[in-house]
Amino acid sequence: MKQLSIVLILLIFFTNCSTPPKAGNVTVSGNIKGLKKGMLYLQKIQDTVLVNVDSVYIEGQSDFLMKSQVSEPEIHYLYLDKNDGARYNDRIDFFAEPGTITINTTLGDFEKDAKVVGGKNEAKFQEYKKMLERFNARNLRLIKENFEASKQKDDEKLIENDEAYKKLLKQKYLYTINFAMYNKKLEVAPYITLSEVFDANIKYLDTVANSLSPKVKKSLYGKQLITYIKERKAKEAAVKKNDSIIP
Repeated sequence: MKQLSIVLILLIFFTNCSTPPKAGNVTVSGNIKGLKKGMLYLQKIQDTVLVNVDSVYIEGQSDFLMKSQVSEPEIHYLYLDKNDGARYNDRIDFFAEPGTITINTTLGDFEKDAKVVGGKNEAKFQEYKKMLERFNARNLRLIKENFEASKQKDDEKLIENDEAYKKLLKQKYLYTINFAMYNKKLEVAPYITLSEVFDANIKYLDTVANSLSPKVKKSLYGKQLITYIKERKAKEAAVKKNDSIIP
């Protein structure tokens, strides 16, 4: 009896002293209007692989709440598996940083209808994406005009559209570079540079990298941008060297 009491006391002691699992420092919550049943995943890129951070099965209630743990602002994805074969238009990208992030959207247009409220990086990311939508809309119009001009064999219009496309692309790249430099103290700066204008003139990428604050340079995307620039410079130097020795 005495031994049993000692065991119970020890069991209570170790139970009370055990460390509870970490809940995560990022809370992602919201509502998907129209969703009655489905699997929702919180994802991020880890070692170049897309992994599930958290998940929740929704049935009846369209509200959701999930958690993630981050050491710095990092892109996450909210993915809704609707079993409709569309793997790319059911995913919302956003900047996760410590705190609360709210995502409200609809089942009908999961990605397009998304309204995301988060931290400083997410606010700037949303601002950039709104401008990007304008560039994409203008680009789509040019594609349609090009298609019609090709059908009608209108060479003059095709040349005009080609010049318009080059001008539009230049505007997009300059806007992105300037946006990154203006937001040099935020991790969104190196991220959009890598994701949207990675093939820009190396001097522009260098300008962005050099303008980043010390903190952002040491961040995940800051280090990725600096590494990418070094690798690209090495490749371009190798190509230039090979070209110079070809008779």
